[in-house]
Amino acid sequence: MQKSIQLNEQEATLRQLLLDVSNYITSLDGCNRPQLRFTGGWVRDKLLGVGSKDIDIGIDSMTGFKFGTLMNQYLEQPEARAKHPKSVLGRLAKIEANPEKSKHLETVTTKILGLEIDLVNLRKEIYTEDSRNPQMEFGTPEEDALRRDATVNALFYNLDNSEVEDFTDRGLEDMKRKVIKTPLDPYQTFTDDPLRVLRAIRFASRLGWRIDEGDETAMSDKSISDALKLKITRERVGIELSKMLKEQNPCQALQLIDRLGLYKTIFTAFEDRLDQSVRTRDWKKAYEQLEKITTAKPEVETSKDIPDDSKSIVKSILLRDPDHVHQDIFHAWLLCAFVPWARVTAPSPDKPKAKAPPKPAAIAAREGIKADNNTIKIVENAVAHLDEIIQIKDATVNPASTTSPLKRKQNSPSRSEQGMTIRRWGPRWRSSVMYALLTQIVENSIDGHKSNCQGILDGYAMWLSELRGMDLLEAYQLKPLVTGDKLFQALGAKRGPWISRALEMVMAWQLANPYEQNPDGAISEVISRKKELDIG
Repeated sequence: MQKSIQLNEQEATLRQLLLDVSNYITSLDGCNRPQLRFTGGWVRDKLLGVGSKDIDIGIDSMTGFKFGTLMNQYLEQPEARAKHPKSVLGRLAKIEANPEKSKHLETVTTKILGLEIDLVNLRKEIYTEDSRNPQMEFGTPEEDALRRDATVNALFYNLDNSEVEDFTDRGLEDMKRKVIKTPLDPYQTFTDDPLRVLRAIRFASRLGWRIDEGDETAMSDKSISDALKLKITRERVGIELSKMLKEQNPCQALQLIDRLGLYKTIFTAFEDRLDQSVRTRDWKKAYEQLEKITTAKPEVETSKDIPDDSKSIVKSILLRDPDHVHQDIFHAWLLCAFVPWARVTAPSPDKPKAKAPPKPAAIAAREGIKADNNTIKIVENAVAHLDEIIQIKDATVNPASTTSPLKRKQNSPSRSEQGMTIRRWGPRWRSSVMYALLTQIVENSIDGHKSNCQGILDGYAMWLSELRGMDLLEAYQLKPLVTGDKLFQALGAKRGPWISRALEMVMAWQLANPYEQNPDGAISEVISRKKELDIG
């Protein structure tokens, strides 16, 4: 860890511009010279040798909006135009103050020299029992540092003397020890703003550090957990979770959530009957296995003498190519988080023909983390397809428990059957299969039984390899050889609902005859099965 900060060219130019503005303000009537500091995450990242394009600038004697306005005014001066081109400053975006909470402390976001800048006054916070939104007032550097969520996020870089300031007296030491620790008493800190519990988990997992033992004790306290569940909007919970799962170490984030007993606080449907049915005892099997899959080495296909590793096969097929891999990995971790909901069932509809209720896992995604509609659909589909995926995988890998390759091939689902199933599962079928794999691993270790993780993984790798060998991985994208108009003409029938079933027959025929490009065979197939279409 570095003990001093070396500015790059952009940062050095920004520092000089800000000091020039500060000196200009001194020349104005009734204005004291503001002292400026780079604050928070930028300081932490620079000390760790990590670049950052986001800089918060703390101002000691005026609001961020007033400073930004005076900066614009300074850049209109002849001496400023000669030294700094006006183009260095982007459009100021004012964030209005809430008079009831912030005493008119207005902030500004802008872009300078390609850096994302927040202009914010130093502040102190006063909390009430019923809200995580504090009353905010102008504060000293020490008060601003002590209000922050972690000591390593409370370090400042003083622009006047280029020194790192540690007003908590432990930020640099905690950084050296790789510890996430609140500047003040953790119970009070987390009670004031329970969202800091999730931020602590996020920073610990991002940096690969540990959380202070006293902080962990406070984070797992029931009163803190209840406050997190009731005081924090679920949108904020979802945002923090999404950041955790998209960063470097989602496995550690889920492990901390699990170990600190926060699972039902975060992944809640807000329905006691559903929440109480969730079991997390063996959930760690899922996130530990997913960590092994996502970190597996690339699949080896160049030599028959080197056996392919099942984790690598699963990774290469379910997490796909570089164009999709980040999205696929995020969805894998998100679904992993909902594995404990896999077997939670919803009450049956009161009316026999009533629409089936959403899966409880989807309810938890909607209510617990306010997931968007696309994410909710991914969770819903994964649970809905779970048993079918397991069945078709088992039928392919171990049909009728035979050891004969010929009999196994004869008893396995056909190419057409598997292709049509993948088409029904849709574009996100890979995510659903990953969910089924992780769920099986957890379910095979329930009630004290040792999980055969490797056997389950090998089975999925074998099935997925067969799907790849049959060129079915993108079956959901296949277009029919025959159009509806051609079928109307061939069957001499009027338009009607039968056409969708006829097109399914065409697709099944195509999948059974992958090398046929002549549509006549598909049309003949439909004609031969005309009675099944119930054409009026």
